Amino acid sequence: MGRLEGKVAIVTGSSRGIGVEIARTLASEGASVICTARTEFEGDHQLQGSLESAVKAIKAQGFEATAVKANIAKPEDCERLIKATRDLYGKIDILINNAALAYFRPIIEYPISRWLKTWEVNLHAPFLLSQLVIPDMKKGGSIINISSVASVGPGAGPYTVPPLYPGSTAYGAQKAALERFTQGLAQEVSHLGISVSCVSPSQVVATPGTIYHGLVTGFEDPRGEPPRFLAQAALILATEQHDHVTGRVVYSQELLREYGLLPENR
Repeated sequence: MGRLEGKVAIVTGSSRGIGVEIARTLASEGASVICTARTEFEGDHQLQGSLESAVKAIKAQGFEATAVKANIAKPEDCERLIKATRDLYGKIDILINNAALAYFRPIIEYPISRWLKTWEVNLHAPFLLSQLVIPDMKKGGSIINISSVASVGPGAGPYTVPPLYPGSTAYGAQKAALERFTQGLAQEVSHLGISVSCVSPSQVVATPGTIYHGLVTGFEDPRGEPPRFLAQAALILATEQHDHVTGRVVYSQELLREYGLLPENR
């Protein structure tokens, strides 16, 4: 029996990349997983990956998953997603706030419409989805937010080198806010036995999105880490005792090393 047998999980942004790997990993441990994103079918988006493909691959391995198309930037879609999950599987035990939106532009060139849209996806949606699932978790549950090394600022000047990831100021600010939200919410709901935690990749994960933005050159780029590292870290946070993980803001390889799960060559 898997560690998540009988549990229900939602993974946002699970049409491709990190989200697909997290969804598959949770399903492999017995969870019934809702995969949600905006891209329902291949060809709906310029990048490869879709909910249809993700769910088909998970089911082909004998695990349980269902696709629910949703634009989590819209509160009404968040509410519909939660209702659909309850209607299909019952109460929700695990929420993975993985979906993210980034436009790598300097602030002086950043369109206000994109600024607002990225805050809606990267922070407002995790807030609203967390608020909506907490009533299901009053006897315990897990909310796991996916952050980024971009949340760490460059420190004080003067500056003599260009930014590591040019144009990431907006995205970094949103991820920093998500980490602060994580610990604040963790404290608020601790008495309910709900764990709220946050994990970032230790290195850039090679996905269709990070390749598109030029953060890595391809899936074999040695500067990156495989998606399974973050998925394994999310699984730890979803299965460990509340007191061991709630409020933690960690990096994937740090957590895997702590649990003896990191390959020796990393």
